[in-house]
Amino acid sequence: MDNLTHSLVGALIGQAGLKRRTGLAMPALIIGANIPDIDAGCVLIGDMQHLALRRGLTHGPIAMIVLPLLLAGGLYAFDRWQAARGRRPASRLPVRFGWLWALATIACLSHPAFDWLNSYGVRLLEPFSSRWFHGDMIFIIDLWLWLGMGCATWLSVRRERQGGDWRRPARVMLAATLAYIGLNAAITYLAERHARMSEPYPLIAIANEMPVAFWRRDMIIGNGDGLWQVAGQRVGAMPLASCDLARARRQDRAVDAFLFWSRAPTILRDGSAFVLGDARFAGDLSRGRFTVRLPAGACQEQGAG
Repeated sequence: MDNLTHSLVGALIGQAGLKRRTGLAMPALIIGANIPDIDAGCVLIGDMQHLALRRGLTHGPIAMIVLPLLLAGGLYAFDRWQAARGRRPASRLPVRFGWLWALATIACLSHPAFDWLNSYGVRLLEPFSSRWFHGDMIFIIDLWLWLGMGCATWLSVRRERQGGDWRRPARVMLAATLAYIGLNAAITYLAERHARMSEPYPLIAIANEMPVAFWRRDMIIGNGDGLWQVAGQRVGAMPLASCDLARARRQDRAVDAFLFWSRAPTILRDGSAFVLGDARFAGDLSRGRFTVRLPAGACQEQGAG
């Protein structure tokens, strides 16, 4: 999910009451909910190579132990540093390292949990396994989560300043968020089940989420050969077997990284050349963003369908 959503999740957990457990609880929750995305810096190594590193190691089990420890230690040291210089705010609650660590861990765990919800996915077991996990439930930027979580956070903070029951709005929204996720899980399950039980009876059915219209799914169906139907439209110039992808991977690190990342690889035409794409991103909004040119001679023209 996007970082605003992650931040709002952390803020709501704090406003639900956990921020009273220790000083600097809200920084631990909000930063912790975002810190696994430190792998975004991998974009500096290349447009395609960074795909192989995103949502991997910093989202896996080792990171879920190390990152909260580092964050809690940094916040605890910051509090001690302020106290030593007489700059520690008098209104701040006593900082308890154990609670900082616990809250940072909860926030960090929420990050891969929410990343799993969309079709982009997350490698939950990295470095022990590079398998991608995909929930196919909620679009990566969900307007309804923004509105609900944002309003609930604002109302909770407002009530707190007025001396009212500020925990209730946050708790209600957290429950509503879980219900919303459950609703979208049911929509996805039914859509994928219907696709698999209908002609042409595909081996693979992906219910790609839609922005704003959370109740809709763009169905991606196929048999894993690189020829897909996306919302009823054919995607793929030729079967994957028509191209020597093993050689292409050895020749070009970008191709290797793309195929490591891709869930629904397909061969597309780009003028007289061929490029690798992913059927999940064949729509108008993302077309061209996730493609890599194949080396010359990698594909045989007679394989075209």
